[in-house]
Amino acid sequence: MHRRRRTALLLSAALIAAGPLLTACGNDAHPGAAAVVGDQRITVSQLQGRVDEVREAQRAAVRDDAQYAQAVAQTGTLARDTLHGMVLDRVLERAARDAGVTVSRGEVQTMRSDLEKQAGGAKALETAWLQQYGVPPQRLDDNLRLQLQAQKLARKLGTDTSRPEFWGALAKASKDLGVDLNPRYGSWDVQKVSRVDADTPWVREVTTAGQKQSA
Repeated sequence: MHRRRRTALLLSAALIAAGPLLTACGNDAHPGAAAVVGDQRITVSQLQGRVDEVREAQRAAVRDDAQYAQAVAQTGTLARDTLHGMVLDRVLERAARDAGVTVSRGEVQTMRSDLEKQAGGAKALETAWLQQYGVPPQRLDDNLRLQLQAQKLARKLGTDTSRPEFWGALAKASKDLGVDLNPRYGSWDVQKVSRVDADTPWVREVTTAGQKQSA
């Protein structure tokens, strides 16, 4: 359970429940793109779509306005953390492909069935994954597939997901891909395989949760 929790937290497409969007003044070197990973663009609209999925799932799960507002207030970096997850997903995909690691749909379904039994049913599992990891129900299978990829990659390397050998493989994949973040979301540290905040005083955060809540 500890290893699965660590992997879910690290590889989840959305790590927390709600928070602000980012707007920036001045020139934008990445028009329309939140990040470029290899030859793939993660657009700002795609990122916002993922953020909305988590927020909408949270809103559906927490009907009480005060509790929802509290959840929003406690999470201030959803957009940036979600982008981190989206980039890391692609880095893991590359590392797994380089190592010849594949995951079948059957393996995902087996893992999901096992977890549903442990959680007490499909709905209970979806609720737990949303509350603990910020993964909305429609992204649960994707998240489980990524966990299986990480676990199988680690085994292929003769290690586990907490060891430097595993993260070294991700660092190599990250370097090979050439991750480039829009500066408003920070920058990508290849060695740490992680998004880091940039010192950009021209970036300001605008909380839109209130607008979403009243919409």
